[in-house]
Amino acid sequence: MKTIAHIRTDFPSKFGIPRQSGLVDSLKGMIVFHPEYRNPDALRGLEGFSHIWIIWGFSGVMDHRWSPTVRPPRLGGNKRVGVFATRSPFRPNPIGLSSVKLEGIEQIDGLGTVLLVSGVDMLDNTPIYDIKPYLPFADSHPEAQVGFAEPVRDYKLTVDFPDKWLCLIPQESRGAILEVLALDPRPSYQEDPERVYGMEFKGFEIKFMVVDDKLIVCKVEYK
Repeated sequence: MKTIAHIRTDFPSKFGIPRQSGLVDSLKGMIVFHPEYRNPDALRGLEGFSHIWIIWGFSGVMDHRWSPTVRPPRLGGNKRVGVFATRSPFRPNPIGLSSVKLEGIEQIDGLGTVLLVSGVDMLDNTPIYDIKPYLPFADSHPEAQVGFAEPVRDYKLTVDFPDKWLCLIPQESRGAILEVLALDPRPSYQEDPERVYGMEFKGFEIKFMVVDDKLIVCKVEYK
């Protein structure tokens, strides 16, 4: 397959990225097409759709071998299920699928026509293989069963982000990082209240601890 574009996001490393697209609506991304695919005719009519599907590659695990069973973090990291019953990146073909909101289509000097999207769940510079419009009458199934994901879909932490650290984050990104932290970036099997975690976001390293159901930000540093 050919890579048609890359997406620019605020996540330079995997830790902390939401586990699914659409969980944090305020997380922004910009899809920049490779020169070969910058023909605006390829996007003609896309402006009429509010959401799109992105087919992309798990670039951080391209060299890893696949396994027929994996241990989903949401099951505590101890229970194995079949890889095709999960969205694990460790697959025979490391392909991801995300539904995101199309915020706009813009022309930018040096980049051509770009797509502005929100609700992203991708690493910065993730390769994109294809883009398709989202069709609610065909793609949405509200009655669908969600297997082992059901018990944890509403789980959120209370976030204590002191103003002296929060003020370092650009104002337009503060809501997004608060939502990301509330979703609990840790693997589900890690419950050490003394451990300090660190995640990279928008040029910063955010260090935090989790005690019971509260996430406490300890420090924010420039990377």
